[in-house]
Amino acid sequence: MARLSKIPHTFVIISALILFCGILTWFIPAGQYEYEKREVNGVSRDVIVNNSYHVVESSPQTWQIFGSLLEGFKKQAGIIAFVLIIGGAFQIMNSSRAIDFGIFSFLEKSGHLEKKRLFRKIGVHNLVIIFSMLIFSLFGAIFGMSEETLAFVIIFVPLAISMGYDSITGLLMVYVAAHVGFSGAIINPFTIGIAQGLSGLQLFSGFEYRLVVWVILTAIIITFTLIYASKVKKNPKLSPMYELDEYWRKRESEAVKIDFATKTPISAWIVFAIVTTVLIIFSIAYPKTTISLGGADITFVCLPVLTLLFGAIGVYTLRKSYLFFILNVLAFTIVFLVIGVLGYGWYLTEISALFLAMGIISGFSMGSGANDIAKEFIVGAKDILTAALIVGLAGGIIQVLTEGRIMDTILYSLSSTMEGTGKGGTVSIMYFIQTCINIFIPSGSAKAALTMPIMAPFSDVIGLSRQATVMAFQFGDGFTNMVTPTSAVLIGALGIARIPYEVWIKWFWKLLLCLMLVGLVLLMPTVYMQLNGF
Repeated sequence: MARLSKIPHTFVIISALILFCGILTWFIPAGQYEYEKREVNGVSRDVIVNNSYHVVESSPQTWQIFGSLLEGFKKQAGIIAFVLIIGGAFQIMNSSRAIDFGIFSFLEKSGHLEKKRLFRKIGVHNLVIIFSMLIFSLFGAIFGMSEETLAFVIIFVPLAISMGYDSITGLLMVYVAAHVGFSGAIINPFTIGIAQGLSGLQLFSGFEYRLVVWVILTAIIITFTLIYASKVKKNPKLSPMYELDEYWRKRESEAVKIDFATKTPISAWIVFAIVTTVLIIFSIAYPKTTISLGGADITFVCLPVLTLLFGAIGVYTLRKSYLFFILNVLAFTIVFLVIGVLGYGWYLTEISALFLAMGIISGFSMGSGANDIAKEFIVGAKDILTAALIVGLAGGIIQVLTEGRIMDTILYSLSSTMEGTGKGGTVSIMYFIQTCINIFIPSGSAKAALTMPIMAPFSDVIGLSRQATVMAFQFGDGFTNMVTPTSAVLIGALGIARIPYEVWIKWFWKLLLCLMLVGLVLLMPTVYMQLNGF
């Protein structure tokens, strides 16, 4: 631990960044763009008016930097509440030890598969890593999965520990996989959709090359994860989280001592009946669901089918043990999450409600009373409180830059550097600019609204494809999301996994550099080759 103690605490790092941004407001001239409302894919957004940048009265920040924590909390209130609810809901479920039971059952089954020659040669655990990362990367590429990964980190980190890996491997399997997919987006409506809409391009055009990009980036991150995980499994002390992962290992060892041979209490059957009745009501109210993927809409009887499956599998699992039933609830929660996001446009409010319901259902299913469930929820929320505080603190960086009126000045200065650099140089500078801006504005949709009205017309002047400009935005928006301290999702994921930000940065920067260089290489064909849609 002596080595880690030399690295500043996450609170110190982010506080220093807030102070640095406050100092910048004294030296960088204040300026602003004019904004106008524009309809983009059916949503009204504030976009920059071209050539509207002008100097305004400076607003240097002094005592305001101390108020940035409160303002950061106000701006990131949704993510903060989401993290706390997720922590509380999963603590209720964890108190049943159902997830531990599921992990041990999986490991037992995988042990039997390892006896078969084919699986022994490939490695069952390797297949788990590959399959998980493919799914989450695909989710990131198709519907921009980001905040949703927080709910899965708390599942996959203990799974990775149980397979002999570390918490970093667990984070790679979920959070990083989804964000690499986000970077290589195929039809992500929150980045590609908005950027192309603002650029006047056909929605999700250039699909073919984006698919190639996604395959390359996903293959790279899976290969890296398999190599790293193999090294950690052979020598656990190679992990920078070896000592800090003692929390997860202790939790795993305690789970081994638990007798999972439990019967199903009558309360679980009552809960099952209530949930099934509610699902039937929803199935009647919403008999058909339209799933939107890119430009295609698929309508089918989703809720009635899922209700029928939940009822059938629910009876089967309840007859075995309430632990099986709780795992069944978790599985259907994930399915409903995907359907809700793709079919009904769910976001933080609906998703947090879904997981809160999951936690309460789990609590009553194992026979706990309302007071016990409330106490477990508080324990879980308290456990994740540090991550929530860091999320609020990180929001203060954006607050200081905005109130200091230098955010637009930074954007204007960066965009001015592109003049006279040629096509290849321009797209590279665009990529660099988007990467820099992402440190201060991690929201992809907000960044698209701010930058694309400037970048798209400029690309026309030098004869650069607007698709190339969109892809420069796509890469610049995605990769640095995995390190920027202003990303509430990153801070939340690290907090749930119990990985200090300073440890993560020190470990991840080489992989980040590799991904960014690959992104630069993948940009060049959009400039010098005739690609479909470009």
